[in-house]
Amino acid sequence: MAKLVEIICENNNSKKHYPMGVTLLEIAKDQNISLANPIFGALVNNEVRELDYHVFSPKQILFFDLSSPAGMRMYQRSLFFVLEKAVRDVLPGKRLSVEHSVSKGFYCEIEGFEGSIPLSLAFTLGDRMREIIARDIPFTSEKMATTEVIKYFDNQGYAEKSMLLKTRPRLYTTVYRLDDRMDYFYGCMVPSSGYLKKFDLVKYYDGLLLMVPKRSNPSEMEDLILQDKMFDIFREYKAWVEILGVSSIGSINQMVLDGNGDELIKIGEALQEKKVGQIADEIRKHRDTVSMVLISGPSSSGKTTFAKKLAIQLKVAGLTPVTLSLDNYFVDRDKTPLDENGQFDFESIYSLDIEAFNQDLLSLFSGKEIELPKFSFEHGKRFYDGTKLLITDKTILLIEGIHALNPLLTHLVDADKKFKVYVSALTSLSVDGHNRIPTTDNRLIRRIIRDFRYRNYSALDTISRWESVRRGEDKYIFPFQEEADVMFNSSLLFELGVLKQYADPVLREVPPSVKEYAEAQRLLKFLEYFVPIDDKEIPPTSIIREFLGGSSFSYK
Repeated sequence: MAKLVEIICENNNSKKHYPMGVTLLEIAKDQNISLANPIFGALVNNEVRELDYHVFSPKQILFFDLSSPAGMRMYQRSLFFVLEKAVRDVLPGKRLSVEHSVSKGFYCEIEGFEGSIPLSLAFTLGDRMREIIARDIPFTSEKMATTEVIKYFDNQGYAEKSMLLKTRPRLYTTVYRLDDRMDYFYGCMVPSSGYLKKFDLVKYYDGLLLMVPKRSNPSEMEDLILQDKMFDIFREYKAWVEILGVSSIGSINQMVLDGNGDELIKIGEALQEKKVGQIADEIRKHRDTVSMVLISGPSSSGKTTFAKKLAIQLKVAGLTPVTLSLDNYFVDRDKTPLDENGQFDFESIYSLDIEAFNQDLLSLFSGKEIELPKFSFEHGKRFYDGTKLLITDKTILLIEGIHALNPLLTHLVDADKKFKVYVSALTSLSVDGHNRIPTTDNRLIRRIIRDFRYRNYSALDTISRWESVRRGEDKYIFPFQEEADVMFNSSLLFELGVLKQYADPVLREVPPSVKEYAEAQRLLKFLEYFVPIDDKEIPPTSIIREFLGGSSFSYK
């Protein structure tokens, strides 16, 4: 008689016994699990697994679809593989390169293709993808000797994949197959190409933009939103890392293994210092009209340190920077707007006294002295303690906050008085040509470390709040990023190799009994790709010191 294992299915709160070796797909069919969209996989004891996963011991299972973060990552990853196959089928010898997320899609280029990709080719590749999807080809995985995988990628011309595997020594490597193509991917895939019915492929600049469905409503496609300034900053950094020869994790690892990690730190810091100086010079150039600098960016983008570094460069340029804190313009607690759950919405722009802020700005710019407000977070009240402010013709106001680029915040101030800066950690590295590093992962790892070191929050606390943080960014920050006059990329080529050593022990404290364990494990797997980098050469004025500690700036 076959041995049985107990399966607890959270989707329908059932408990049932199955023969050892049963697959997740067989369990889903037996229990008639029905989600709003096709089932992609499951959390098995809070670890992401594909539907062909065999169960040999008691498990707790939660099936998910495209509307979950894990499901959306599987969908995107699988689409990349379909597009890679389409490129190889239509353009033998050419290689797909998935660059970065922009305009609600994924910008891709075809290496070896001369010039701008014509519109006709975008249509041809899109049609080929639809043919592959219509065939409903399974994505299959297998473990192979890493030496054999490296040999395969060398023969296929994927040097960055080979270098990644060489600098991350493992005896065996899991690879995926789709028909006649084999590839390596960082994470799980959907069961077959037939699951990928919604996508679009459009010409974008010289390359392609791969569009995916909305996670919030998978029946609809994401809207293409032009982000020319964001694209330009990605393109600038891509050119820079290619000149240095460090555009992928494998190339970074090799540089560190060759003993050049300190040089990487020095180059990265010098580049950022130069960029901050250039922004200060641009502000100085417009000093006849500009009176204030508005700085915004998402969580853990390093905008606070950027503002402090910019203040120093503005002093070098002969100006007198003065910081105005938006925190002191919160409305009294009883006037704070509520969110859809009836909780105080401190992220809303209407949690600020917009009119009082604008009147104070107008008074300052007309030469009047104002009394600065203060805000007691303990009592939820604004108060005044006699602190005054009077500005001169050399003063430039620095205003940093999530709403700084929202035109409503400074709606009474003339547009020519404002200089707007958007700051984010726009990761210019990739795992390899088919595995991008999401900017959000870079920021989440930064925040996990900072929250643990300075706010007494565990990785579990930070991960559990991250979805809410991201929703706030989508609502209050990202819609206004193209309002910026300049964008500043706060990511550093070396930082993930440094952050690895700080994040690993904190992430390992997330217990397997919670849903956040899956995200902690995903981040740990991601950090495994990096060769550790010692932080001793990182200067005390570095943006990354805001998260690691050892900064010479005060953040009180």
